[in-house]
Amino acid sequence: MLNWNVRSAHKTNTSSEDYRRLVTIYQETLNSPEIGFFRLPENRELLKQSKDAYEAMKHKKYFIHIGIGGSALGPDMLLKALGDHSAVHFAFLNNIDPDDMKRSLSQVNLKEAVVYVVSKSGTTAETVAAMAIVMNEMEKCSITKDQFKDYFVFCTDPEKGDLRKLAKDWNIRTLDIPANIGGRFSVLTPVGLFPSLFAGIDPHDLLTGAQDIQKHLYDPKIAESFFELGLWIKDLHDQGVNQTVMMPYSSLLQEYSAWFTQLWAESLGKNGKGLTPIPAYGATDQHSQMQLFMEGPSNKIIFLIEVENFQSDYSMRNTVDAEGFKLLAPFKLSELMKAEREGTLAALQENKRHVVHMKIPYLKEQYLGQLILFSECLTVLIGKLLEVDPFNQPGVEAGKKYANAWLKSHS
Repeated sequence: MLNWNVRSAHKTNTSSEDYRRLVTIYQETLNSPEIGFFRLPENRELLKQSKDAYEAMKHKKYFIHIGIGGSALGPDMLLKALGDHSAVHFAFLNNIDPDDMKRSLSQVNLKEAVVYVVSKSGTTAETVAAMAIVMNEMEKCSITKDQFKDYFVFCTDPEKGDLRKLAKDWNIRTLDIPANIGGRFSVLTPVGLFPSLFAGIDPHDLLTGAQDIQKHLYDPKIAESFFELGLWIKDLHDQGVNQTVMMPYSSLLQEYSAWFTQLWAESLGKNGKGLTPIPAYGATDQHSQMQLFMEGPSNKIIFLIEVENFQSDYSMRNTVDAEGFKLLAPFKLSELMKAEREGTLAALQENKRHVVHMKIPYLKEQYLGQLILFSECLTVLIGKLLEVDPFNQPGVEAGKKYANAWLKSHS
């Protein structure tokens, strides 16, 4: 089971009345019919949708994922952390850089591809652009519009939006993003479940893992340490701590840090409040950002994630007559990772930095599912403590408005 431990001398003093009020507000949020992410692990109908679509398309050798933000970061995280990349080639069209688009499309055979278009509204400019480009490339391959049903799968709002209308017109298979799920909270919907199946990931175990930790993130009799973590973060924020470092000691969780960055920034950065997320991963960033984390401004909360057991390992046994080689010879690679992580943790504590040490037993579906739900629930808890709405993104919408105005003025 995922666990966490605060390694900091900073203590919070919260009255029992304030604690009860926080629990009530948090539980009311999770119980609201307008907020659906917390109940996703129980929604096996969405899993069935994904499996049915997979059965229809599983012969495909290429998977083109079109989406941006939460429509792409979550699936990318799952694939990088858990995916078997030997069977199906994945191409993520998650930006509008023409050179990157060219490179990505040059590596796929459209005639053997499933094209997965993810947009709840169906109007996201970057997603529409990528879809238009792919359709043009299909035309060059003599794939006609009446054949799109054999290539496209849409993931969108269950009832409305441009993609839903196109799906009816073109007879395209569709998967649902529930109306009460925002993009950055959508990875445990078909947004992430459908591509997972092509990557050899077991989405059932992913959901089961998330379900296993639900009660630990809800029931105040069990979740005391979770609420205490939230209060500790809020107290530090009020004292000027305004950054969050997410640093898993795993190369395969590097994209988890990117996913967390969107979740944390877009949910909490409002009304002059928030804790700017900084993605990192160990041990690589011990030779990069760690100098700043260790001896720079003490304005950061640092999450260190430990994978207790790796599924592969290497001996460093050697007979080289040099000090560095001799030091490592008795050990395995996983033991070097442990030594560097423990050394960093000890040094951060010595420098009185604010650290949360998290652990998962293995990097497997059930534990990543736990980590995902934990991250989402902690984000909501901090949003409630900061008195911001963790489910909207007015700053993002403002940028879209001006971009659309520019396009109209230049058309």
